[in-house]
Amino acid sequence: MPPRPRMFAVAIAAALALGAQAVPAVAADGAAGGATTTSRGVEIPAFYTPPSELPGTDGTLIRSEPLPLALSLPGIDGPLPGRATRLMYKSTDANGEAVAVTGAYIEPAAKWRGDGPRPLVAVAPGTMGQGDQCAASMALEHPLRLNGQTVSVGYEDLSVYRLLLRGVAVVVTDYVGLGTTDRLHTYVNRVDGAHAVLDAVRAARSLDQASVTSASRVGLFGYSQGGGATAAAAELQPSYAPDVELAGTYAGAPPADLTEVTKAIDGSDLAGALGWSLNGFLQTEPALRPIAERYVNEAGEKALKDLSTMCVGDALFGYGGKSSKEWTRTGQSLSDIIRAEPALQDFLAKQRIGALRPAGPVRVATGTGDDLVPHGQARRLAVDWCDKGGKVTYVPVVLPGVGSGLLNHFAPLLADQGNAISWLTDRLSGKAAGSNCWSMPVQP
Repeated sequence: MPPRPRMFAVAIAAALALGAQAVPAVAADGAAGGATTTSRGVEIPAFYTPPSELPGTDGTLIRSEPLPLALSLPGIDGPLPGRATRLMYKSTDANGEAVAVTGAYIEPAAKWRGDGPRPLVAVAPGTMGQGDQCAASMALEHPLRLNGQTVSVGYEDLSVYRLLLRGVAVVVTDYVGLGTTDRLHTYVNRVDGAHAVLDAVRAARSLDQASVTSASRVGLFGYSQGGGATAAAAELQPSYAPDVELAGTYAGAPPADLTEVTKAIDGSDLAGALGWSLNGFLQTEPALRPIAERYVNEAGEKALKDLSTMCVGDALFGYGGKSSKEWTRTGQSLSDIIRAEPALQDFLAKQRIGALRPAGPVRVATGTGDDLVPHGQARRLAVDWCDKGGKVTYVPVVLPGVGSGLLNHFAPLLADQGNAISWLTDRLSGKAAGSNCWSMPVQP
């Protein structure tokens, strides 16, 4: 087990634990129905079990309940930084099938001091894992879980709280299959991620306790997996959710080209993400299963099953530094197999982000030293969007390399987050966005 992932995960966990309170689990109300399940020793409330029948309209609220925030203080007009509600809403997956998605809405205690009514930002979380216990809505209640079977860290809570302190209402999506107990999470699936983000906005607007309405400006915020989801949402918004007009989209370190990302993460600290991708893609596209059966060996099958219930901390500990060659009958890497199988190439080509013009202004930021979600393919997305007439602000985050792929990927998130939130807040206030497409004529 490589020491760097362990040290990094422990450092994040310790930092979050300094401010965390112990909050008892809250049972779902009777409307949820069904029984609780467990994932790696964590009880998943019955709230997260979808009903047998779903509404017909995307974004329709299925159920909601109060969500206690672990990092919260009492205030004169209510809890600080806000009052949270757990959500389940209807969306449509990549196969056109109805799906239930969970998340959370937080009504901020702070006043909105910008122009217009209180705005809404949909936060698309970065990589959480594939186990239901990893869902971002649960992490708002339990920022740190260490039970001997799983390690989950709600690192995305930081961006949520920074937005709330500016008086911006926030809705967080758990994505398709993360939290909900009826299917696996479709990790980095372009369509599933985009739809979950856009439908979260619709669900938040329909809450009785929400101050946001259809007149509220809407922004999208995401980094890494979240950056890919917000980037895809900006592309698909005109066709899928024309009622969700976007004032601005932040896409940090977006995995726009999964073929390139696959090569980069194989053998890295986050090699376990290969298993999450493969699990999700095989669920979405069963026609790929015969290919997987030809190549995946017994060790690979065990790894895929194991990873399907893991959070990012578990994967760092258990699979950091692993090579996909260990999971194949032929000794080929996953990238080698992709090159040998046209069906895989075609599938990944459909996952590519950058083929459509994004709606509204977008800000793409990527660490120049990021070798986990490679800088080059993220910059390529910005260039592709510029070529299609998008209003793009591209920001290279220049930081010294530290020898760890995970740190080189994670550090730009923290270094640039304040600037990203300021840029998005300006868009939510109605300030016009510029573009620096003129500075990116060619890909280096």
